[in-house]
Amino acid sequence: MLSKNQELSTLQKKETLEDFYNKLKITRPEIPTPSLGMINDIGHFNVFNRGNVCTNVPSAFSRRDFYKISLIIGNGILHYPDAQIEIKERALLFTNPNIPYSWESTSPKPAGFFCLFTENFIHNRNETLRDSLLWRINDSPVIHIDEEQEVTLKDIFSKMMKEMDGDYIHKYDLLRNYVQLIVHEALKVKPQDIIFKQNNASVRLTSLFLELLERQFPIGSTEHILELKTAHDFALRLLVHVNHLNHAVKEVTGKTTSEHISRRIATEAVALLKHTEWNIAQIAYCLGFEYPANFNIFFKRQMQCTPKGFRAN
Repeated sequence: MLSKNQELSTLQKKETLEDFYNKLKITRPEIPTPSLGMINDIGHFNVFNRGNVCTNVPSAFSRRDFYKISLIIGNGILHYPDAQIEIKERALLFTNPNIPYSWESTSPKPAGFFCLFTENFIHNRNETLRDSLLWRINDSPVIHIDEEQEVTLKDIFSKMMKEMDGDYIHKYDLLRNYVQLIVHEALKVKPQDIIFKQNNASVRLTSLFLELLERQFPIGSTEHILELKTAHDFALRLLVHVNHLNHAVKEVTGKTTSEHISRRIATEAVALLKHTEWNIAQIAYCLGFEYPANFNIFFKRQMQCTPKGFRAN
C-alpha cells in the first residue's frame, strides 16, 4: 500500500473540466453542473464556496486543463513538483494548466472560495487580465494575506457568486473584471516582485516570451521534444533581436531570459523525474539535451544534485 506522501507524488492523468464536474456530481449531487457544450467557443468560468465543495481528502497529484484561483481560509499544504508550501490561516492560491500539484487540507473543514476558468475565457478578450495572470502565476503560486485583505477578497468572491446566479447580459465581462481585482489585490501584497505597466512595450514583449515559454509545456511523451531552448530561439520566433529581448525581460522581471528558460526546464525536469518512469536519457532528450552528460551538468547547477541522486531521494 502506498503511503500518503507516495500517493500525493504519483502523477495522475490531466484532470479536465469534465472530470471535475463528474466528481462534483458524485460528492455533491445537490450542486447543479453546467453544460460544457460551448466551452471551445466562449470558454468557461465558475465560482464555488470551498466549504460546500471541498473535502479533507487530498486531491490527486496532476495537471489540470484550467486555471484556478482559491481563497483558502484555514491550513493546508500545496504539493508542487519540487516543493511543499504550507498555508496557515489564509492565503490566495494561483494554479495553472502547466504545473502539476496536489492540495492537502489540514483544517477540520475547508473554508473560503475558488473560481476556475479556461484559457479562452480570457484569451483575446482582456489582454491586461491575461498578462497580469501570467505574472501572478509564474511569480509565486501562494500569496499570504492578512485579515483585512481576507475581508476584501471574500467580498469579491461573494459578488462573483451572486453574479453567476444573475441574468445580467454582460455578466462574464464583469466576472473577468472581478478576477482582475483579485489579481491586483495579490499584486499589492508583493508589488516589488512584479512590475506590470499597461501598454509598456517591454512588458508586452516579456509577456509574449513567457507565454511562448509556457506553451512548450508540459512534456507529455518521450516523442515530445523541446523546440525553443535558448534566448536566440525565442528571439527568432518573436522576430526581435536577442539583445532587445534580453533587455526587455531583464527590465521587467529582474531576471535574464536564460534564467527564465533554465528555471522552467528545471521545473519540468523535476516533474518528469518524480512522476514518470522515463529513464534519464529520455528525459534529457525531451528537454533538448543531446547528451545525458550535459543534462546532468545543467540539473546539478539548478538543483544542487544529479538527476540520479534526485530520483533516488
